Parts: sequence; structure tokens; C-alpha cells
Amino acid sequence: MSVKAMMATILQNQLALRGVHSLAPSDYEEIVELLVEQLRELELSLAARELAGNSEPK
Repeated sequence: MSVKAMMATILQNQLALRGVHSLAPSDYEEIVELLVEQLRELELSLAARELAGNSEPK
């Protein structure tokens, strides 16, 4: 089982515990894919900010 599939299962279980039962398995997979992409973008943004901060003359 892939990490994304495991994350989708965890998301489905957590939402079910909170009363959400109306989403299809593909919805959970799509949500996880979007979250992973947003985390990648955040990671790249933070790395770029760190590099920009390190390259400023002192």
C-alpha cells in the first residue's frame, strides 16, 4: 500500500469518526493528493526563503 493510499484511509477514518460518510474513496485520494502538492509547494517556498536569507550580504 502506498503512502498516499494509507493517508487516504487515515483521512477517511478520521472524517468518519467526525460524522462524514458521504465522500467516495476517490474524494479522499484527491484530497490527499492536493495536500501533498500543497506541502511540496510550502517546502519549496520555505527552502527558497531560507536560501534568499542566507545569500543576503551582511
